Amino acid sequence: MSPLRWDVLLVGFVLAVPVLALGLRGDLSTEEMMNCVLWCLGAGWVAVALLRLASTPRTPATPVQADDPAEPADHSPAV
Repeated sequence: MSPLRWDVLLVGFVLAVPVLALGLRGDLSTEEMMNCVLWCLGAGWVAVALLRLASTPRTPATPVQADDPAEPADHSPAV
């Protein structure tokens, strides 16, 4: 999964809104703000990956083939 997908970027931007607000207020320097924005992008990637993993349907297990009832199974030990 690419880290530059639209859903990853959207979640990363939503997570980065408080960081950007702190940067605009002057509580964070530009370097600290950009570092946190990159962490927000990584957190968005993880969140989308977990959501996609949880939302994909499970593949059904392959059914076990039963013995043919027309032929009796010979389970006697070989001599």
